[in-house]
Amino acid sequence: MSDPTHARRASSFGSRAAAYAEHRPDYPREALEWGLSGMTGTPRRVLDLGAGTGKLTLGLAGLGLDVTAVEPDPEMRAELDRVVPSATSLAGQAERIPLPDGEVDAVFVGQAFHWFDVPVAMTEIARVLRPGGVLVPMWNYEDDSVPWVAEFGNLGRTGVSRAWTDGEREPATHPEFAPFESRTFHHVQRRTAESLVETIATHSHMIVADPAEAAAGLAEIRRFLATNPHTASGEFDLPLRTWVFRARRS
Repeated sequence: MSDPTHARRASSFGSRAAAYAEHRPDYPREALEWGLSGMTGTPRRVLDLGAGTGKLTLGLAGLGLDVTAVEPDPEMRAELDRVVPSATSLAGQAERIPLPDGEVDAVFVGQAFHWFDVPVAMTEIARVLRPGGVLVPMWNYEDDSVPWVAEFGNLGRTGVSRAWTDGEREPATHPEFAPFESRTFHHVQRRTAESLVETIATHSHMIVADPAEAAAGLAEIRRFLATNPHTASGEFDLPLRTWVFRARRS
């Protein structure tokens, strides 16, 4: 990872691990099931790679799967152990996965694939996946087809903010995998104005920004939410889309 800002952002989340566990959204069950349906055979053992605090791990465990979660940050992993005690959590990273060859039927990656050294990680993922198994990267993002959400999404930028393009989200091809397919799923997260501010405060561009700049950005978001009729009074549903990719291992 040659970009130092990218590296700082990738490794920043542990300082906000408890807030991340509390305020980040989960993933819709139908998105997980669609990912699994891309494999051959019946899934039993799955890996949540770059598992963070277990947002995706919990959903996979809820499907009755035997879940191993690999996460490099000890503070994030401690939250994961608290939230999903049934999962096996291991210290590790995408480029060096602490599992034997062909150990799992599926590898899921929630909100983390863009932090990996992707060519190296995909080779390592192929090693731990059995033939016919499936790789499933996924992201939650605000549904900017909703006008107020699009306006909200343009607020609170910092000096390290950047807009990810669809091309950057889309995983590259790899000789060990069939071409990726993708689908999006509608999703919502129940929020208040203040809890949505807390969610945004767990984003890496806020964590690593100059504290005064981050505070100003969050204040701008807070002002918008206090005056926007969709968010000003009590709880509301934040419209999300979950973008899911899947590719079968050759």
